[in-house]
Amino acid sequence: MRMLLKLVIFMAAGYAALLLLVFFAQSYLIYFPQRNITFTPDREGLAYEPVTIATADKETLHGWFVPAPSAAKGTILFFHGNAGNISHRRDYLLTFYRLGYNTFIFDYRGYGRSSGSPSETGTYQDASAAWQYLTEIKAIPPSRIVLFGESLGGAVAAWLAAKQKPGALVLASVFISVPDLASELYPFLPVRLLSRFQYNTIDYLQSVTCPVLVAHSPQDEIVPFWHGQALFQVAAEPKLFLTLQGGHNEGFIFSRKEWAMALDDFISTRLGEAGRLSQ
Repeated sequence: MRMLLKLVIFMAAGYAALLLLVFFAQSYLIYFPQRNITFTPDREGLAYEPVTIATADKETLHGWFVPAPSAAKGTILFFHGNAGNISHRRDYLLTFYRLGYNTFIFDYRGYGRSSGSPSETGTYQDASAAWQYLTEIKAIPPSRIVLFGESLGGAVAAWLAAKQKPGALVLASVFISVPDLASELYPFLPVRLLSRFQYNTIDYLQSVTCPVLVAHSPQDEIVPFWHGQALFQVAAEPKLFLTLQGGHNEGFIFSRKEWAMALDDFISTRLGEAGRLSQ
């Protein structure tokens, strides 16, 4: 009995230590930034403007503004996922360029050449600074801006869409919230009690009034397919669900021509309608 009691105490102590570790080290489970920039648009023959913007709390963000090859159909404000940096989104830039859209892509604080360290509040401040750059510095009408978020970036894009009035919102492989996703990834932990991060995409989406495209793959091994379905159900009309194929890091919209064309058709139609309504 003594040995059994000691074993139970040891296991309980170990579990408690794990809970403490998860609670205080959550940011290392959420963010995987890389500082090294491995690619610039000019390597693919794309003209671009290096951009430096300041956030409300004095961080400095680095990004690229890549203009369309001719008269732009609109401008895509791109929010990348939780790993890497903007130099790992080459194919998105090429796709948007070929479809005829300006693209502004930037790194959150702590990523690439941006200052600071990432946090949930910080990424929202970064999103606001990027929006301000496009609408005030570049003087692009909000109705001509598409917010495009992949994975964690989708939560940030949805947060911004709930605060502003963009022309459209695109959510690619996005979770409904961090606690909901973490409870599936770590069923042996009381993650809803431990979580210091929310990124509550589905809650933000309920306040979004612009057209919404949700893209997700049934084979996504990180963010289950039902997350995309749940987001689509909450989104207001007009909306479109695009079923991708492949894993979380493989089912990109640019992977197949028909997916990119469906994206283009949705965006160009909705931005065209917004333009007619504003006249």
